[in-house]
Amino acid sequence: MVALHTEWLGQAWRQVFECRSTNDEALVWARAGAPIGAVVVAERQTAGRGRQGRTWVSPAGDNLYFSTVLRPPLKPSDCALLPLVVGVAVAETLQAVGAAPELKWPNDVLLDGKKVAGILAEAHWQGERVRHIVVGIGVNLNAIDMPIEIASIATSFRRSTGQTISSERFAALLCENLEREHDQWVAQGAAPVLDQWRRFARWGRAVSVQQEGQLISGVALDLDASGALLVRDDGGRQHRLWSGEIGFVEEAV
Repeated sequence: MVALHTEWLGQAWRQVFECRSTNDEALVWARAGAPIGAVVVAERQTAGRGRQGRTWVSPAGDNLYFSTVLRPPLKPSDCALLPLVVGVAVAETLQAVGAAPELKWPNDVLLDGKKVAGILAEAHWQGERVRHIVVGIGVNLNAIDMPIEIASIATSFRRSTGQTISSERFAALLCENLEREHDQWVAQGAAPVLDQWRRFARWGRAVSVQQEGQLISGVALDLDASGALLVRDDGGRQHRLWSGEIGFVEEAV
């Protein structure tokens, strides 16, 4: 058990050596009545998941595989901001331990332009009420050798900074940051979340966004008040995007 300075996040904690995915373990626990902020951490995942059904590569020993159970007292439409809230907390944690993170909309965290962390939020509703949201966070911490299939697009804290960090220390800092960002979001709404997220983003970049079979090429401008990405395409038309696969093309002039 890590030493925590939180009021509720991580006060219920399960550490396992191996599981299919920490999100699966946390979901079973949530259905059985896990308290808000319950955390599952694994040394290794055999079937870790990323967004859109992708596999999250999860070797033992080097990284953080972390899931928590949240029940924000908000409408379903408001909970769409949760991946941004979590992204801010992950970026703040990396910054606190000496890295220079960047956030890539909607829920990737980068170091040196490569993915160092991913977020997967799986929501379960009961009518218009949140029953629970299981948030999975994978962070590449101390890995040096990346699998060949992701070596060109992924990195780790150690590869970027030359330092190592214990997953226990990182998890404790993450819990503190995530609790603070979550509580501020619930109390104050979207505006503080979006302001924090913008601090870690680079605007004016040329991007391509794949959304529902349509490829939109243009420049990332900002987030709107609801957290959607605003992109101005090559023809000057502005698009408001709530989902999609974004790729950086080159620096916009």
